[in-house]
Amino acid sequence: MRIVFMGTPDFAVPCLKALIDDGNEIKGVFTQPDKPKGRGYTMTPPPVKELASEYNINVYQPTTLRDGQALGLLRELDPEMIVVVAYGKILPKEIIDLPGFGCVNIHASLLPQYRGAAPIQQAVLDGCEITGVTAQCMDVGIDTGDILMKAETVIGENETADELHDRLSAMGAELIVKVVHAAAEGTLTREKQDDSKATHVGKLTKEMSVIDFTKSAQYIHNKVRGLNSWPSATAMLNGKRIKIHRTLIAKGSGEPGQVLSLSPLTVACGEGAVEITELQPEGKKKMDARSFVNGLHIKDASEIRFS
Repeated sequence: MRIVFMGTPDFAVPCLKALIDDGNEIKGVFTQPDKPKGRGYTMTPPPVKELASEYNINVYQPTTLRDGQALGLLRELDPEMIVVVAYGKILPKEIIDLPGFGCVNIHASLLPQYRGAAPIQQAVLDGCEITGVTAQCMDVGIDTGDILMKAETVIGENETADELHDRLSAMGAELIVKVVHAAAEGTLTREKQDDSKATHVGKLTKEMSVIDFTKSAQYIHNKVRGLNSWPSATAMLNGKRIKIHRTLIAKGSGEPGQVLSLSPLTVACGEGAVEITELQPEGKKKMDARSFVNGLHIKDASEIRFS
């Protein structure tokens, strides 16, 4: 099938690779402009651009899709389907309506749940047990298009958002190939979303990071998992900010923030306790909790407290 692919970050890479490996004719790849990264602000291409370049696929990086130039280019490329995966730009109606098989989007939730910007992280933050990916036929709304196919998966009790991201990315790649095959065979069906069951999520912010130890252990564990690896859950320890990257639900009780044990590093919550297994002191690299505690040179848990 003749396909134009639109995507930008790591999440989109497996989908593009799967479409290439499946033998489709990728007429072009649209992605966000290169951005400066690192201390030297080196201009860095998006991951999707890097993969497309490996296969000598033409890459287009328009700053807008609304000036008519992108539409003209797409008419020249003449795709049968446009596949959109975490592109980062809203498509105007004239582009959505252009290809015969429509614009198909892979979204990292089971729509209509978790429409919006951060569905993977929010599912973990909310303590969901099941999530998945949805292929939808795009319309002018945000993740409101007709559902084409879904794939479900169980979220592990200690799985982080980053780990779930990678699994859903791979699932999305499998799903888009199935959608393309069904479209080519004329067996693709559409199901309207039930808007009454829709939930919406916004972008993650650094303001979400702070841990409130008066909350339950499960709530805090979900927060640590859901904000891994950005913006990361944070707490203060004896006046210094600490990023907490991994926890486990633990036994124990005490005043919220009280350190119940140094080995393993266990902290009391409003209900229950969490064991901190990986953390990062300000200005330092990630480390396991044992290395961190050893570096404190203390013998009694009462010498430190989280807040």
